[in-house]
Amino acid sequence: MTTRPLSALTMLLSRHTKRRDFITLLGGAAAWPLAARAQQRAMPVIGILASVSPAPYAPFIAAIKEGLRQTGYVEGRNVTIEYRWAEGQYDRLPKLASELVESGVAVIILVGGGATTAAARPATATIPIVVVMGDDPVKTGAVAALNRPGGNVTGVSLLSVAMEPKRLQLLHELAPNVAVVAVMINPN
Repeated sequence: MTTRPLSALTMLLSRHTKRRDFITLLGGAAAWPLAARAQQRAMPVIGILASVSPAPYAPFIAAIKEGLRQTGYVEGRNVTIEYRWAEGQYDRLPKLASELVESGVAVIILVGGGATTAAARPATATIPIVVVMGDDPVKTGAVAALNRPGGNVTGVSLLSVAMEPKRLQLLHELAPNVAVVAVMINPN
C-alpha cells in the first residue's frame, strides 16, 4: 500500500495527538529557524573615542577600517562603529566614554592620547580599551607596569621613558660606530 508521507504522518499523529496540538507542532517547527536566527549574536559594535575633531584623523580612521576589512569586518555589513568626537573639548570626554559603555560596545579604540585614556579608564573596567599613545603609559596611569599592565587597557606606546634605553641599545647594535645620537621632541 502506497501512502503519501504527509498523510502517513497525519495518521500517525492523529492517534496520539489532537489536531490543535499537531497545528501547534507544525507552527513551532516553522518558527524554529526564525527563533534560531534571532538568538544569533547581534552585530558587534566598536567604539571610537577621540579628544580631537574627525578631519585630521581621517587617515587614522581609514587605517582602522582597512585593518578590520582585512580580518573580515566591514562597517555596516558585519560590524558597527560608534564615533564620539570631543572636538578638543576635553571636559566632554568622560561623558562621551560613558555613552560608549552604555551603548554596549565590544571594544573602545582611543584617539588622542593621555586625556582620552584618563577619561575612558574610569568608565569601564571590563570593556577592552585599545590605545596608541605618545605618553608613558605607566606614568599616565594607563597601565600598572609595562611587563604586567593589568586591567583592560592595551595598545602601543610610541614614547615610553622605560623603553629609551632599549631603543638606544638596539640602535647601538644596528650602528655600533655611531658616537652621537640626537633626539627631537615637541615639548607641547
